[in-house]
Amino acid sequence: MAEPLHSSQPKIFPVKPKQKPKPRTQNQTPESKYWSSFKNTQIQNLISVPSLTFSPSSPHPFAAAHSATVSIYKPQNDPLDSPTTTITSFKDVVSSLSFRSDGRLLAAGDLSGLVQVFDVGGGSAAARSALRRLRSHVRPVRFVHYPKLQRLRVISAGDDALVKVWDVAAGDSPVMELRGHRDYVRCGDSSPVDADTFITGSYDHTVKLWDVRVGDSKPAIEVNHGNPVEDVVFLPAGGMVATAGGNSVKFWDLISGGKLVCSMEGHNKTVTSLCIGRIGSGSDEELNQFRVLSVGLDGYMKVFDYSSMKVTHSMRFPAPLLSVAYSPDCKTRVIGTSNGIIYVGKRKIKEEEIEGRVSEKSLFWRIRPLEHTQKKVFRPSHFRYFQRGQGEKPSEGDYLIMRPKKEKLGEHDKLLKNFRHGEALVSVLEGKNPGNVLAVMEELVSRKKLMVCVSNLDAEKLELLLVFLRKYCTVPRYSGLLMGLARKVLKMRVDEIRGSEALKAHIQNLKRSIEEEIKIQQSLQEIQGIISPLLKIAGRR
Repeated sequence: MAEPLHSSQPKIFPVKPKQKPKPRTQNQTPESKYWSSFKNTQIQNLISVPSLTFSPSSPHPFAAAHSATVSIYKPQNDPLDSPTTTITSFKDVVSSLSFRSDGRLLAAGDLSGLVQVFDVGGGSAAARSALRRLRSHVRPVRFVHYPKLQRLRVISAGDDALVKVWDVAAGDSPVMELRGHRDYVRCGDSSPVDADTFITGSYDHTVKLWDVRVGDSKPAIEVNHGNPVEDVVFLPAGGMVATAGGNSVKFWDLISGGKLVCSMEGHNKTVTSLCIGRIGSGSDEELNQFRVLSVGLDGYMKVFDYSSMKVTHSMRFPAPLLSVAYSPDCKTRVIGTSNGIIYVGKRKIKEEEIEGRVSEKSLFWRIRPLEHTQKKVFRPSHFRYFQRGQGEKPSEGDYLIMRPKKEKLGEHDKLLKNFRHGEALVSVLEGKNPGNVLAVMEELVSRKKLMVCVSNLDAEKLELLLVFLRKYCTVPRYSGLLMGLARKVLKMRVDEIRGSEALKAHIQNLKRSIEEEIKIQQSLQEIQGIISPLLKIAGRR
């Protein structure tokens, strides 16, 4: 039989279920995708790693200082457990490392005050003995650096608050000694555009710019970070520096005389190390963008875009971080921790990037900055979908409807709304806020429930009330209500008070407080009687 055209039963259309639910996490930005593309491997079984540095020459090996040993690794090796070169000719813990600009020499300073220079370009056998032993510091050396544009000089500084410039080829005595700091000197860097200038940072909160051509201990520029300075780096253009101290990273403009440009407080604990990271490849400056990488004792690595002054990426590690370094070829990032683990992040570069014929899809850094990109469209599955439009400013002529903010009620207010008067009184007495207690009592008086609540209090809760009365009944702004309440409590609960030693003690304390207040008032009246005639006489004159 044929089905009628107008059937009373509704038609059912089956819906195909979703096979894969949509993720609720936000899509990663191109910058986050780039920094997340570094695949981490670990070098373990070391001791605390306070210093890491990359060689400027290809294939860019990196040196790590751990305990009284310096190990040199090649990132191309897999696995990285065994170093290519190990230097053990130190008598104390190695604190700082620096490669020369050609990558053949490595300078290292230790806590004994000795600075040594090793030839790491001639093989592992040549690196075991030092070419130079520079001893002039009487305290531990914390900073050793080869200037970027100078191969003959080495800069060192330490806990003796001295900054020394060495001519490695000339001899074993420093050619210059700078005495501008008043506390431990822990860090420094050389200018990428001028071979004669460098900066140092100290625990006296200052960062000083030195010029070796001046020849005295007066810095050219001095800035105050506000905290002990842990690290300082020059930005690639040479006109700005970034300083780390406390939980903040600050950027200073040296061209304008040391003006503070920006302060970023992205870390929760002390920032321990900074380095410059480059995004892009090739010689085209438009394809290269520089970032400041910072690590801290909170276990976070932060990436700062100092052109837009914001944090573009953050990564968490399971240990306090002491050092960070980034390879010049943008392939490797290494991070040293306090528990002796080095996290080596490697990134594979496509052949198109190496040849310089990269499409716009593979070069994410050619995308316009994030603030100029199209706004993300939120869907009903996203929480911010229901909050959209609340930040928009009304235009002229719009009628603005303000939604009243929801008030947060205290526990006693909720109990009063539910007419649980006795529980509300006990709640504020336990909270020990006299203003709230008086407010609840006045509300109970208006509801004619205060004495009912007092009569229903057990012995323990009655003690709370008596303690409150003893403490605040003599306060002038509270005494109007509390003195009358105290008399009524004594009349109503006299039997319970006589049968309990604890309640008797509270009543005695209450009596003592009232007697002391009466004596004070009598003394004030006597003083008032003396002063009043004098004030009248003074008023007549």
